[in-house]
Amino acid sequence: MIPKELLKKIRQIEIRTRRLVADSLAGQYHSAFKGVGMDFDEVREYQPGDEVRTIDWNVTARMNHPFVKKFREERELTVMVMVDVSASGLFGSGAQSKRELAAELASVLAFSAIRNQDRVGLVLFTETVEHYLPPQKGRRHVLRVVRDILCHEPRFRGTSINGALEFARRILPHRAIVVLVSDFLAETNPSRSEIMAHLKRRVLHSETLGRISAGVLRQVARRHDVVAVQVVDPFEMVLPKLGRLLLQDSETGEVVEVNTSDERRLHAFSARASKTQDELDRLFGSCGVDALRVRTDQPYERALSDFFDSREKRRGR
Repeated sequence: MIPKELLKKIRQIEIRTRRLVADSLAGQYHSAFKGVGMDFDEVREYQPGDEVRTIDWNVTARMNHPFVKKFREERELTVMVMVDVSASGLFGSGAQSKRELAAELASVLAFSAIRNQDRVGLVLFTETVEHYLPPQKGRRHVLRVVRDILCHEPRFRGTSINGALEFARRILPHRAIVVLVSDFLAETNPSRSEIMAHLKRRVLHSETLGRISAGVLRQVARRHDVVAVQVVDPFEMVLPKLGRLLLQDSETGEVVEVNTSDERRLHAFSARASKTQDELDRLFGSCGVDALRVRTDQPYERALSDFFDSREKRRGR
């Protein structure tokens, strides 16, 4: 039985995202993600401005004036949304956690997909793949996707993005759109959503990349259209001034004193976060992966719309 509060949240996400999709994003999605080929549709008379290469010479010869072939896009695509549900996703310094934002983004993409007659599947992963929902169409299926993201209780707390990518490579026999939604943090034991514990984890561990194997990512990207959606919280980029804190690692018992009023520490934290982000951007670029970054403290609509537009322009060259 799903709690009433959660059902209300799912319904709110549906209302917001369906309106957004209907108003603008469905068309942008269609333009940004093309079908896998073109099917012959019909023959019609040539009109000024038609591409000469589409002239059907057999029909033209019979009718004694030019006719062109008209094609339609072979549209049906498979969109596999892969969501990192490790413990770090529960964190949110404001009203929305990273997990909730991930669910809303997945909802937008899923409703855009079914509006364009595409199929949507779901993979939820932590240190292992914990849940798989095969691709289907329809509103009820999209609501199942959103519900599963919000309701799933992970068995593990860490993250293995490589394992998730390997799973996608095994289960997708044909070319698909693989949307990888994660914060790309991969400590072995991410803390819960309390701000203090989260700060401790960021201060104690300088390595924040998801330890993605460039080889694995490149292999998947060669066969599929991979889009990386990075969900971040502002406290993961700029350390807030909260004074002197004693923080304890819940797994190892390690205690560290952190002076968040120390300007040098604040600068070092921000510099490390910036360097890590640059490394992640370079990794995506070198593997041919389109990337989008969204923040829990900012509306995602503009970022998603700009992403669709820039992708359409790049792919249309």
